Amino acid sequence: MAVELGKKVKVVYTGTLDDGVVFGSSPEEAPLEFEVGADQVIPGVDQAVQQMSLGEIKKFRIGVNDAYGDHDPELIIKTDARQLGGVPELGQQILVPDADGNSTLLTVKSVSDEEILLDANHPLAGKDLNFELELVEVL
Repeated sequence: MAVELGKKVKVVYTGTLDDGVVFGSSPEEAPLEFEVGADQVIPGVDQAVQQMSLGEIKKFRIGVNDAYGDHDPELIIKTDARQLGGVPELGQQILVPDADGNSTLLTVKSVSDEEILLDANHPLAGKDLNFELELVEVL
């Protein structure tokens, strides 16, 4: 029986990149809970769960467009190293608030004495994602 929109579900999952690197998971003792169709997870996961039955395990691949989209070069920001109040480490993630009080996660892509490149793309942008998902509860 398919899962209906608006139902809350709990899933155990492992997400990997094509090279086998695990980018996320939820163990059986702490499954991921979300409302189906409420945009709480990426579209590809939401769509997969809608076609699953309780206890079913499914392996599937989500293309870039149904995950975090393409990597947008316009979201690379150059900034003066002095504006950050210190030299960040390569790969470090920084939460930067905007005027409305929202925060954007930026990843440090390069560091020099004068300039720092920050990436506002989601860390998984531009990547296809592989999932193994088990539907463990429908609430």
